[in-house]
Amino acid sequence: MRGITQSKARYSWQALVVVLLGLWIGGCTKVDSNSTSRARDGKPRVVATSTILANLTEEVGGDEIQVTGILKPGTDPHVYEPVPADSRVLEEANLILYNGYNLEPGIIKLMKASGGKARQLAVGEVVKPLQLDKGKGEVVPDPHVWGSAENAIAMVNAIRDALIELSPEDKEEFTQKALQLTKELKQLHSWTIQQIQTIPADKRKLVTTHDAFQYYGRAYGIAIAGTLIGISTEEQPSAQTVQRLVESIKKIGVPAIFAETTINPALIKTVAQEAGVTLAPRQLYSDSIGAKGSDGDSYIKMIEANTRTIVEALGGKYTPFQPNK
Repeated sequence: MRGITQSKARYSWQALVVVLLGLWIGGCTKVDSNSTSRARDGKPRVVATSTILANLTEEVGGDEIQVTGILKPGTDPHVYEPVPADSRVLEEANLILYNGYNLEPGIIKLMKASGGKARQLAVGEVVKPLQLDKGKGEVVPDPHVWGSAENAIAMVNAIRDALIELSPEDKEEFTQKALQLTKELKQLHSWTIQQIQTIPADKRKLVTTHDAFQYYGRAYGIAIAGTLIGISTEEQPSAQTVQRLVESIKKIGVPAIFAETTINPALIKTVAQEAGVTLAPRQLYSDSIGAKGSDGDSYIKMIEANTRTIVEALGGKYTPFQPNK
């Protein structure tokens, strides 16, 4: 009798262990399932392709979201080749924000092929693009839409709306942060116009490595007088192209031309030497914000740094940007 009682007790204990183990496994499975859609802390996962988009998204999203940027500061989106880790990040995302207009062709191709179910938003394509002639009758949209702070406002609004759709409970937070950022961008826009106007009128001409400043030029009243290559850095300039640019620089009489942080400056240095002009001592941020701690490590600081570089090199008078918060 005692043996039967002990056997029953053992059986009851084993059954209890099985039930508890099942509950524990079920709980773990539930946590793992949630982690595939949200970060461990419960925040929505947002992936931004470019450093510019990542920065604007962080400003609007604040602490309510987890932002992962695929490109690092100084990386050229035109020629970037994705790595396996990029595929994993895209598959785990709740929302993917990319520039569009074929700025980041490698990432766009990977994104379209990924198995994730995240919404994909081409933030740059909320802006009506400039159409640039690549020659031989080929016209393409210019992807460098962020060159104008007014365009950046449209991008911020698109990011805000996408985040609200993703996390409706944080609508007020996203709305307030977007309003504050928009206020500062409007001030930046007006300040940049004023800064460029300090450059002598006959010197308001910009010569850069690649054709990334058309929106900036049109918004702020400075002509794009020449570029070494077109809108994509995949292009390789011929000797004839280099020589034509040298001759053009001599004719227009600009005091300086500009290199860019995402492109090897060797060839534009040669152009400057042959044309007998100065290569501006500071490089322009074109397709990426600067590394953390640099003078261009946010979108707003990037536009300010570029404006300072242009104004000082072309004979204007630079006054630091001081927004009213």
